[in-house]
Amino acid sequence: MYQNKVTLMGFLGSDPELRNNGAGRFTTLSLATKSSYRKQEAYVAHTEWHRCVTFGKLSDFAATLKKGAHVQIEGELRSRDYVSQKTGSSQRIWEIRVSSILKLDRSPKAAPDQPPTEEPPPEEAAT
Repeated sequence: MYQNKVTLMGFLGSDPELRNNGAGRFTTLSLATKSSYRKQEAYVAHTEWHRCVTFGKLSDFAATLKKGAHVQIEGELRSRDYVSQKTGSSQRIWEIRVSSILKLDRSPKAAPDQPPTEEPPPEEAAT
């Protein structure tokens, strides 16, 4: 039995990039995760960047996310080879092929001294 499953929780480092490779559309995400450890009397933090790729309808949802969004991503770790345009040499990269995205951001709360409004302000009203 084999299993290739990755779960990451972090923040998007840039806006997602919607692309088209001729065979279909896909969206790439740059996800930052952070870990820290104690070294003598100080904590040392390390940020790891993950390239994540989505396809299909999930790609459309991923394209709506914004830089700084807090998300949980599940998928599988994949490697692929390509020829670098800069050096002309073969390169191998690792990326997460995403199967699900959970947006962890919460909607902003109303200030405690402001009661909730029953009607939208006039400029937001639909006609």
